[in-house]
Formats: sequence, structure tokens, C-alpha cells
Amino acid sequence: MAKAEKATILTPEGLRRLVEELEHLKTVRRKEVAARIKQAKEFGDLMENSEYEDAKNEQAFVEGRILQLEAMLRNPQVIDNQNTHSDRITVGCTVRVKELASGDEITYMIVGSAEADPAKDKISDESPVGRALLGKRKGEAVEVSAPAGKMRYTVLHIK
Repeated sequence: MAKAEKATILTPEGLRRLVEELEHLKTVRRKEVAARIKQAKEFGDLMENSEYEDAKNEQAFVEGRILQLEAMLRNPQVIDNQNTHSDRITVGCTVRVKELASGDEITYMIVGSAEADPAKDKISDESPVGRALLGKRKGEAVEVSAPAGKMRYTVLHIK
């Protein structure tokens, strides 16, 4: 019996972005890389041809990313919390927390790992902070063991 593939948790926006990226890689980037390889072959000796080597490396990256995206999109689990109201934090929620030591307020969107982008305050449900926040309610305190040490938060708002 084949092992079921792990679902890729995505927001509707995340699903759209991954589908668009896959389409772009298949229709545009593949052709661009193939053209680069063809052009580099015309330079002659492939053993000493850095253009050819770079183009082949780029081709490997593009093909690897295509395989990665196809695997993620084989079993998507789309989370759409737009029309629901929950008093508990779930994947797809935007949550504002207060870091107790500093008093700083931080807003996070809890997303699946495929969409995580800490620079844009999108944290994975599998990250230490994301995992600790799941299931919590407004007003609850959360303690997170993270690589930077223990952090304590209070949940201020859930959307």
C-alpha cells in the first residue's frame, strides 16, 4: 500500500501563486534556459565553457523547482478562513501578539510551510511560534521555546 502524500497547507492566495510560478517555469523559464544552452554550445568546447556550465546549472534548478511545485500541488489543502469567525488561532488566521519582555506588538499570519515568509510576517504552522499559537484564544499567554531562547507572548487579536 502506497504511503499517502502529506497535504500541502495553502491559503487561496498561496495556491494561486504556486500555480502561477509553476506555469511560468514550464512555459517561459524552460524555453529561456534551453535557448541559453543552445547559444552556449555554439561557443565550442563544452569542457571549458562556463556559459554552458551556468546554463546547465540553471536548467537543473528550474527542473528541480518544477518537481518541487508539482509535488506540493499534488495534494493541496486550501484553508479559507475568509467567511468564518473563530475565537481560536488556526492556519490562515492573522494574529496580533504582544511580546511580554519587550512590550513589542507583532502581527503574524499563520500559513502552511510552503507559504512561510518570515520577512513578510507569514510564519509556518510548523515553526516554534506558529505551533505554540495554534489553538490559542485572545488574551491567552503563550510561551515559545525557540532557538533564540524562551519567548512569552499574549494574544491580542485574532482575525
